Amino acid sequence: MNRRQLIQRLSGLFGGAALLQFGATSFAATFPLNKTHAQWKALLPAASYDVLFEEGTERPGSSALNAEKRAGTFVCAACNNPLFKSTTKFDSGTGWPSFFDFIPTALDTKRDFKIILPRTEYHCARCGGHQGHKFDDGPKPTGLRYCNNGVALTFVAADQPLPELRS
Repeated sequence: MNRRQLIQRLSGLFGGAALLQFGATSFAATFPLNKTHAQWKALLPAASYDVLFEEGTERPGSSALNAEKRAGTFVCAACNNPLFKSTTKFDSGTGWPSFFDFIPTALDTKRDFKIILPRTEYHCARCGGHQGHKFDDGPKPTGLRYCNNGVALTFVAADQPLPELRS
């Protein structure tokens, strides 16, 4: 069961519309690169599509990017927008790739009430692809932790050119 299905079932228990309002909000039309869900689904592996455009979550510890220690850039797996530099990556012990800062203008945030308690969810500012959640328990200098789904990212080593932005 994905988050959207869980929210729909919970909304039935709690009388509904208010919980759904805070749940799966689609705001894809507000991003510069605007594709339909069908178009994204045709372009991406199923796991990446689920996280990026259905706001799913991958299992902790399942991403090879957890162990990635080379110099480079982490880009959005949907549109290739550069999101994080490897110099901001750290081992948070959570099982997901984590960063203490992002490339300026790369991310947009919104409040997320999917687990009832408010969290800050962040998305690629270019395509709206869901990346993860931001927390206030990261290392210096920012004190922030951007907890990212690995399937929502692609790593590009420093000695490789960044891919063209998807159109």
